[in-house]
Amino acid sequence: MPPSTDLLQGTLDLLILQTLALEPMHGWGVAQRIQQVSKEVLQIGQGSLYPALHRLEYKGWIQADWGSSENNRRAKYYALTAAGRKQLEEELESWERLSAAIALVLGRNLEATA
Repeated sequence: MPPSTDLLQGTLDLLILQTLALEPMHGWGVAQRIQQVSKEVLQIGQGSLYPALHRLEYKGWIQADWGSSENNRRAKYYALTAAGRKQLEEELESWERLSAAIALVLGRNLEATA
């Protein structure tokens, strides 16, 4: 198993919002999607994931409803709210500014590598 990758403060919220922008899903599904899309680099533990989901729900950016999972187990499904979509756009803009600034400091041109 590759070494764990620590996420910058606030990055997990962005990843969760982006994942839920695709479709509502349960917490385990969110973690699995992030891991899969990142090619196994980002692995979100339950100790980080569920507090983040509760925090986002408290802020009104996501909402939760109970449903049945693929294996007929009761699961809480999370969906992005309108406020969450707006927040996602703000977070994406902020992330782009931050990553571009870091690239400048590191002497890398993101445009050339994209």
